[in-house]
Amino acid sequence: MSDEQEAVLLKAFQMFDPRKSGFIEKDRVRTILTTLDFRYDDAELGKLLEGEDEGTGQINFDSFRRIAQHYQEEDDAAMEQELKEAFRLYDKAGNGYIPVASLREILQALDDKLNNDQLDEMIAEIDTDGSGTVDFDEFMEMMTGD
Repeated sequence: MSDEQEAVLLKAFQMFDPRKSGFIEKDRVRTILTTLDFRYDDAELGKLLEGEDEGTGQINFDSFRRIAQHYQEEDDAAMEQELKEAFRLYDKAGNGYIPVASLREILQALDDKLNNDQLDEMIAEIDTDGSGTVDFDEFMEMMTGD
């Protein structure tokens, strides 16, 4: 989890802790996760909350962060799976890479305002080894910024 993501979680936690007690009602976690656009299974979340609650009906920030991180990792895994499917659509031969011409199509579809110079510059940044092809790792880096 990045510092920026943790800062967002802390800010959200603090909004539900107006008395600055360091604890929030565990029932508020659903509201926070929904507000932050995390997808979660309600029954699974209930079990996680029970595991973090020490019988007070409240949880501290560390517990909240662990729960949020659990769902963030699930979202990341789901996004990676979606990106793998998208990559496979362009890797018709199943070679494990796509030609930069296909990458150009993808980038143009994502932003039709890009001119050829901008596309060339982006492709040069993405095709870091200059092979004329983009493997899945390069594609993931482009799509996620990681």
